[in-house]
Amino acid sequence: MKPTIPLWTSLALLSSFGFAQMAAAHPDIAEFAETAFAEQPETVDCTLEDGTASTCYKITVNYLPDGLEIGPFCPATLSDKGGIWDWTGEKAKLYRVDDAFLMMLDEQGYRFFDEDGTVHVVDNATERPTVDHACINVSVDEEVEITMLLPVTPVVAENPTPLGVVSKIGVALDGVPIFSDAPSVQQTGHMPALDTCGGHIDPGGWYHWHATSTDIETVFAEQGVIADCAVEQDSAALFGYAFDGFALFGSTEADGTPATDLDACNGHVGLTAEGETYHYHATAEFPNLPACLVGVQAKDNFSTTATAGVGATRAGVGGRNEPPRPGAGTPGQIPAGFDTAAEVLGVSTDTLMEALGDPQAGRPDLAAAAEKLGISEEALKAALPAPPQGN
Repeated sequence: MKPTIPLWTSLALLSSFGFAQMAAAHPDIAEFAETAFAEQPETVDCTLEDGTASTCYKITVNYLPDGLEIGPFCPATLSDKGGIWDWTGEKAKLYRVDDAFLMMLDEQGYRFFDEDGTVHVVDNATERPTVDHACINVSVDEEVEITMLLPVTPVVAENPTPLGVVSKIGVALDGVPIFSDAPSVQQTGHMPALDTCGGHIDPGGWYHWHATSTDIETVFAEQGVIADCAVEQDSAALFGYAFDGFALFGSTEADGTPATDLDACNGHVGLTAEGETYHYHATAEFPNLPACLVGVQAKDNFSTTATAGVGATRAGVGGRNEPPRPGAGTPGQIPAGFDTAAEVLGVSTDTLMEALGDPQAGRPDLAAAAEKLGISEEALKAALPAPPQGN
């Protein structure tokens, strides 16, 4: 579903909202499933990324909601069917991970299987791939908890936040975190396969979505993928809330008609159960998620008790492996001085790193990064640490 109105038009509509309308757009904790939380949510003081003092819902969830069926991810052999994958190379589209797909990748120089048909499957929690191309199937860590912050009252940003690879988007009503597209095979050489609902296990051991799972079968129909998701499908349903506090819906309105007049973030001001509010809609393409967020997120809005992966807070010594992530630098580390730079700029370290890409892979495009952050290039240069001698 392509946007039909400019983003600035949508932002103008948002800026014309009164306080009552903005307050009506707040996340509704009552909409979450009873099994979503590891402990009762609470309202806490928080600071938004633009420096605004605010209040947030503090939500803590388990590594996986009770009763959620996940998998399959990687097929064991060419005779098995795995999950799904959004291939971005030649013949790009969404595929079921099966023999036909893996043979097609082999023709393009990406061999994921042995001569006997055994698929290269690696658990990144315990081992590193020893082959050029492996299907990543990470094991869970049942002890992990994830804590997230959602602004009680959304605040519209001066500029939308673009969502790149593995950007934080929000949380689903079942408590599962939502992220943007996974790293491509071309980026990493490997394939962290998604299950047929569009989710998989993070290196930290917890499950997360890379799709609007409650409307993923709309994508299957559009892309010609034969697969079933165990999650109940409803293209008009509320899926969850973005980290800016605005709601995430399926691809249609409540009456089943396609959502129209959408901006570049795939959102609009329209009628919901809360009245006329801004909200996002899923697309009919994969990943069927917003391309950007129009609101301001809370600082430090995502942390886990894991030893690896996004938001890890425990020391990784003796813990899980974590593969390199595009734009993340050394696994589990922020390059020296970048956390201070983020604080000076009033953004989270995650946001800064996503805008810069990987500073250790070469000089970043500061002009592009500054535009993503909504600041001047001069301000970005002044905040960043000096490059090491010889670079």
